[in-house]
Amino acid sequence: MKTKTVQVGFKVLEHGKDLPVPSYATASSAGMDLYAAVKEDVVIKPSERKLLPAGFSMALPEGYEAQVRPRSGLALKNGITVLNSPGTIDADYRGEVCVILINLGQEPFTITRGMRMAQMVIAPTSHATLVVVNDLDETARGKGGFGSTGTHG
Repeated sequence: MKTKTVQVGFKVLEHGKDLPVPSYATASSAGMDLYAAVKEDVVIKPSERKLLPAGFSMALPEGYEAQVRPRSGLALKNGITVLNSPGTIDADYRGEVCVILINLGQEPFTITRGMRMAQMVIAPTSHATLVVVNDLDETARGKGGFGSTGTHG
């Protein structure tokens, strides 16, 4: 199956002009790397969170969102992850794309200008119509949640 291509308006902000444009690392990559548009190094201490600029804004088409997700290497090697993962950027947002990073590791971590700090996935969305009902249909799972499907019987 061929990957669907969607056109997204992309505006480089003044403090992001020397950074690479987000792009896919391989032909089959789902996410584009986001680069830190910080003016100077930012140290994130253990358990600390920081809002970091990506140096661009964009215009997603109606019916799409951008999901900001952690980079697996930063998470595994350093405990750096996206706090509200995945962070959602709505189609009608026109401000700068920023990333909330948190350090879940044991050591302070330094974000430098141009570092790949997160990834962004462009995905279709749908709107639901909620219908108030008196009863819900029964399923084999029922009200079981929070690990109930992973238990052995």
